[in-house]
Amino acid sequence: MELDDTYYMNIALTEAKTAFAKGEIPVGAVVVCQGRIIARAHNLTEQLNDVTAHAEMQAITAAANFLGGKYLKDCTLYVTLEPCQMCAGALYWSQVSRLVFGASDPKRGFRVMQTQLHPKTQVTSHVLAKETSDLLHLFFETRRQ
Repeated sequence: MELDDTYYMNIALTEAKTAFAKGEIPVGAVVVCQGRIIARAHNLTEQLNDVTAHAEMQAITAAANFLGGKYLKDCTLYVTLEPCQMCAGALYWSQVSRLVFGASDPKRGFRVMQTQLHPKTQVTSHVLAKETSDLLHLFFETRRQ
């Protein structure tokens, strides 16, 4: 784990807290390219009434627009929850160089669903896993009440 991973995951966690405040499932994402944040996003599925508006999808689109191209080579995506198979598919096609995530998703995560990332994508997991997981648990506890 790189020292910067915690720094950038904290920024993604701030995005997740923004989603929480909006009543969205609290997942946040940040795309970093050459040490610079080029995209920030959080879940917008409720606000946009769009099942594809996951934090990762929003971040991929914003980063591609920033870079002026569809590939995220030399970029790292930080996301607070392990990507689902839809988001992993988009990460595959974007050719993101590195994926860093916080909490695992043992039910719908790309690993349990056996969704492939691009062969050159490096993965680092469990960065701030407790903090990201705690926020998700708090969200669902409040929803059940």
